Amino acid sequence: MMMPSLANFVSKHSMFTGIIEDLGKLKKIEAEGTNRHFYFTSKISKELKADQSVSHNGVCLTVTRCEGDGHWVTAVKETLQRSNLDGLEIGSLVNLERCMVNNGRFDGHIVQGHVDQVATVRSIRDEGGSWLFEFEYDAQPGNITVEKGSIAINGVSLTCFGSSRNGFRVAIIPYTHQHTNFHALKTGDAVNLEFDIIGKYVKRLLEMRQAG
Repeated sequence: MMMPSLANFVSKHSMFTGIIEDLGKLKKIEAEGTNRHFYFTSKISKELKADQSVSHNGVCLTVTRCEGDGHWVTAVKETLQRSNLDGLEIGSLVNLERCMVNNGRFDGHIVQGHVDQVATVRSIRDEGGSWLFEFEYDAQPGNITVEKGSIAINGVSLTCFGSSRNGFRVAIIPYTHQHTNFHALKTGDAVNLEFDIIGKYVKRLLEMRQAG
């Protein structure tokens, strides 16, 4: 049986690589029922159009309209409950990445823009040329990391180490620190986590095997 190509997968699903293109600055928030409409300005906003999928801190959101130097997106209740978007304030910075094109380079790892849960910044240590971030998350949902495995934090593709049942660490190089909102993170801040999709499938298959 022929396996589907990556290009075919991308054409049917929004997919990201975790390589951040720009920072978006939150300028307006409008509530409508349980939904929140966010207006971000960025260098890439003028290149966007309605119906495009864009990762905001790792959350795949649809551009609803473009206006001036920015663009609008809407987050529904489920997204707000599962991510850190509900905690955004005017002036907050978010990491932006447009979805991968069929002929694009695959520089990061498979990031779907489907946030699994939030984590808390436990500590930040300046290593003199890089920064060591330690994160803690609720282990109850059953998500896991593995040593040297992939993780998306606020949409940034990173390699984790020091993995434990409910935590891990990552090393941030100067370029990533400067060009993403990692430079604005503080101890105690909430970040969005998307665990490796391959690991999630393996975990689910093992659970089904044990249950059967």
